[in-house]
Amino acid sequence: MNPTALSLIDAGELARRLPMPLAIRAVEQALRAGLDPEADIPRTVLDVDAGQLLLMPSTTASYTGVKIAGVAPRNPARGQPRIIASYLLMDAATLRPTALFDGSALTLLRTPAVSAVAVDHLAVPDAERLVVFGAGPQAWGHVEAVRAVRPISSVGVVARRPEPAAKLVERCRRAGLNAETVPSEAVATADIVVCCTTSRTPLFPAAAVASHAVVVAIGSHEPTAREVDTEFVARATVVVEARAAALSEAGDILIPLRSGDIDAGVIAGNIAELVRGAVNVMPLRPKLFKSVGMSWQDLTVAAAAMERPS
Repeated sequence: MNPTALSLIDAGELARRLPMPLAIRAVEQALRAGLDPEADIPRTVLDVDAGQLLLMPSTTASYTGVKIAGVAPRNPARGQPRIIASYLLMDAATLRPTALFDGSALTLLRTPAVSAVAVDHLAVPDAERLVVFGAGPQAWGHVEAVRAVRPISSVGVVARRPEPAAKLVERCRRAGLNAETVPSEAVATADIVVCCTTSRTPLFPAAAVASHAVVVAIGSHEPTAREVDTEFVARATVVVEARAAALSEAGDILIPLRSGDIDAGVIAGNIAELVRGAVNVMPLRPKLFKSVGMSWQDLTVAAAAMERPS
């Protein structure tokens, strides 16, 4: 290959190079090899007329990369995705660009892959009932990722709009899963609950969640928005991507922290500590994995895709 050529990796090429199970493996291996999420470069969030512009850089010994993501809340009404992103991957030694990724596709791969790593270390081995809040692209990505690490047999979809919910149910059925739309009360019988919404208020009461269940909350990176309530955060074994990120962006944790209902010690560990066996996961308490999205995740998955055969 021409050393000066820039590879263009669109959604289809990314999926071909790095199917979900390989993305999950790449995240797990990076964390086991010593990646420290706490050392990641904080993202910059800029308020612009259309919404927010996120600048997310990260670097390793081999690669440096940056994602530019636009979060435009009014886009869905225009028939456009709420989040649109591009990702530039560079050689770490020279900073020469090596690949330009569809950043939205990369986000839709890396976020569920990170969640699946957490689920694999938190969920009971025979977890088979999944309930998903939301019916957008991340919802399907999480169905795909969670079933890669647990024997999921049924999926319940909770969504405000019937049409997207019906489409997700049909996609799950085509993938061989029993699926149906369900009310939020279905969390009571779920082994795993995934929250992929833009909700600013809790989606279900803490008491509804079974003591063995895992809740994954990925919908918000804003300090004033949350998908789970204070009682659940206080009740659960809480794992985050990184304490620094959670304590600056995760409203699910920050809202009860500011009110004095919990303290920072509620966080049992970060995902690296979880993978390395350094988190005390109590079997009789539910588990919460709270994700806000971090730069190291994009770089880890982009690098893994780049090193796969083209």
